[in-house]
Amino acid sequence: MTEENNNIDASKMKKAWMVYSLIIFLVILVLVFGVAGDNEERLFFSLMTAAAAYVFRPTDRFMKKKIAQYSGSSEDSADK
Repeated sequence: MTEENNNIDASKMKKAWMVYSLIIFLVILVLVFGVAGDNEERLFFSLMTAAAAYVFRPTDRFMKKKIAQYSGSSEDSADK
C-alpha cells in the first residue's frame, strides 16, 4: 500500500512540475513575442526568464503542500 501511495505521490509531483514548466514556457512566449522589440531583447527575455524560473523554483516541500491542498490528499508523507 505504501508503494502505491508513493507512486501516486510521484505522479502528482510530476504533473505539478509539468504545470510549472508550461506556465514558465507561456511566460517566455509572451515576453518574447509580445514585449520584446528586437532580437537582442528576445534572446534576453528567453534566457533570463528561464534562468529566473530555475533560481526561484519552488521547493519540493512547498510543492507537496500545494499538491495536498489542491488534491485533498493526506500530507503525512510531506513532513517525513
